[in-house]
Amino acid sequence: MKLDLSFYTRDDVVQISKELLGKTLCTNINGSLTKAVITETEAYAGVTDKASHAYNGRRTKRTEIMFRQGGCAYIYLCYGMYSLFNVVTNVENIPHAVLIRGAVALSGTETMLQRAKKKKLTDDLLTGPGKLSKAMGLHFSQTGASLFGNTIWIEDRGIIISPENILATPRIGVDYAEEDALLPYRFVAKYF
Repeated sequence: MKLDLSFYTRDDVVQISKELLGKTLCTNINGSLTKAVITETEAYAGVTDKASHAYNGRRTKRTEIMFRQGGCAYIYLCYGMYSLFNVVTNVENIPHAVLIRGAVALSGTETMLQRAKKKKLTDDLLTGPGKLSKAMGLHFSQTGASLFGNTIWIEDRGIIISPENILATPRIGVDYAEEDALLPYRFVAKYF
């Protein structure tokens, strides 16, 4: 069952980030269906979070997507080569987002391997947000896509990751965010 609007429009981006663990990210790109269970996320708390692209109310052509109502994709280009997939949360004009950092392949593995230019399935196929996006067929040109359509969506398949099986750490690659770089906003499912 696809996650509905009420899941995405809640105000606690940290809680949503934790609850996305165990959910299934699905893409149907050019007729190829791929599914993967989310195992790693990072929360970004908008205008008050120095690590967020929308910190201090920064609105640019790229970040404008973050100010939409929750339930759409924010996919941006990193280092000029990696598309990174984020889930926009909260209500309109509150730019919260969750970066999907890692997952475990569930179906469509052959398609994922072709996209990743790999010959065989390895544990690291979907570890790291750039590799995940590439294998799942996600591209920065899809930014703004609704998560309620039939191209990109997230399903609840009843997998619950209990709090004691969630590792919380500081986010990766946000040293510029000063004290906010230390916030424990990265979540990893310990066992899956």
